[in-house]
Amino acid sequence: MSDMVFHMKTTLNIDDTVMARLRREATRQNKTMSELVEAALRLLFHPARHSKKKKLPPLPTFRSGGYLVDVADRDALYDVMEGRR
Repeated sequence: MSDMVFHMKTTLNIDDTVMARLRREATRQNKTMSELVEAALRLLFHPARHSKKKKLPPLPTFRSGGYLVDVADRDALYDVMEGRR
């Protein structure tokens, strides 16, 4: 009894343009539309998809060798830009 597979038949409302693309892709892959929809849903619900988040690489850092200036302080910024500091 554990080897039995149960299938459920259901009705979905799918946008016409999406349905047309599904038909074309099913024909291209020589599969049924149901097979493609089921495969897409399995990918959507696959647990590894949610648990594995890609780690972003660290941002590059640079040694500018220049002055540290509060850019909100206009006078200090102009002093550095004009070489007075």
